[in-house]
Amino acid sequence: MNHFTFRILRQFILSACFAISLPVFAHQQDKAAEKKNTLTDEERAEAVKYFEETRQSFLDSVKGLSEAQWRYKAGPDRWSIAEVAEHIAVSEETLFGMVTRQLMQTPAAPEKKEAAKGKEAIIRASIMNRSVKAQAPEMLKPTNRWSNQEDLVKAFNASRDKTISYIKESQDDLRGHFYAHPVFKDLDAYQWLIFISGHSARHTAQINEVKEDSGYPKK
Repeated sequence: MNHFTFRILRQFILSACFAISLPVFAHQQDKAAEKKNTLTDEERAEAVKYFEETRQSFLDSVKGLSEAQWRYKAGPDRWSIAEVAEHIAVSEETLFGMVTRQLMQTPAAPEKKEAAKGKEAIIRASIMNRSVKAQAPEMLKPTNRWSNQEDLVKAFNASRDKTISYIKESQDDLRGHFYAHPVFKDLDAYQWLIFISGHSARHTAQINEVKEDSGYPKK
């Protein structure tokens, strides 16, 4: 779990009451604006491609693993591939829900668009830096939610399918609603979705690091 996501989740939870208490008239105005400011075909295609690429990378990283490889831990304080994979799957569903159910309920802020322009590229580049690490919040820590790899992968794919379908079909104003990231500052909802895909890529790299450990089982 990276330090970005830890702080993001905490801020999202703390802001839930604010999102719920928004005036009705402001929400109605936002809905009217959303119909006029949907994603472009290029933005949809770019995001879908990124989500499919990071999905495939994750699936490739866990394909054909033995139970010993799946459960191997390089140390008592290190996560196994099974635990990293669980964290990816849980985060996928949780972050998507926070974006669609909380961020998109905040008032539209078109005045922030210029400052946030192009940050999706920065997110994709920066999130792969694994030199800085942090503990995951309790809600996203692995607890053996799935007893086997097959069920975990099935749950991940279901969440990923839902996110991709939303990107392809949503008419929401994903470029008009913002939430501040502790490092990247204001990001729009589209950029937060890109963050979800980047998060899985970051932890897929962690899975590959486990495989490089000297004690990792050969089969």
